[in-house]
Amino acid sequence: MPPNFIATAEPPPTALVRRARKVNRVLAQTYPRAQTELDFSSAFQLLVATVLSAQTTDKRVNLVTPDLFARFPDAHALAAADRAEVETMVESTGFFRAKTDALLKLSQALCERYGGQVPGRLADLVTLPGVGRKTANVVLGNAFGIPGITVDTHVGRLSRRLGWTDEQDPVKVEHAVGALFPRRDWAALSHHLIWHGRRCCHARRPACGACPVAHWCPSYGEGPTDAVEATKLLRTEGRA
Repeated sequence: MPPNFIATAEPPPTALVRRARKVNRVLAQTYPRAQTELDFSSAFQLLVATVLSAQTTDKRVNLVTPDLFARFPDAHALAAADRAEVETMVESTGFFRAKTDALLKLSQALCERYGGQVPGRLADLVTLPGVGRKTANVVLGNAFGIPGITVDTHVGRLSRRLGWTDEQDPVKVEHAVGALFPRRDWAALSHHLIWHGRRCCHARRPACGACPVAHWCPSYGEGPTDAVEATKLLRTEGRA
């Protein structure tokens, strides 16, 4: 059984599967460069950057991590770091004390359990301090090429708006959405939804009138449907 295997009680309706896959194909055409917008050059760096990205933007994290990684290039260095120094370096990402605590503890755990290397299994990653399924799937999909669905606020919101699931719990959303797509598509699907959520399908005022998948969206009309007004709501974030 694959490490991120998702089992459901019964298969989803065929019409829903077809509609969901059509939406993903259109989003893939709309965002052909969709990928993680966090800068990293190793699994450890991606893990750290993902922890720092909570409650802030990837752009903000990318401003912080070059100096952080230059000072602490691996788990062994960060595990032995001075807490006050790390707090100062990551302060601008918000919740810096909690994030520093997580980074120090997960680095120490990596050194103690895995020789300083980031494990490539979901079951191992989620045992690390401050690492949940969302963070684990980001690392697996982008550093190890192991398919996983990253259920952040965007993926959760869009999955419900698109009528793919009514679930609120991230793990249940992951299972429901995973059942609609072949496993090989999970990581790319996550990027497509995240990019669309950041740029078009906003939490408060989605740009419905400028949305490329409006035709297949049961929530069409939650935001402005006038094309001119909706286009003004479109955003460019990170390296979009």
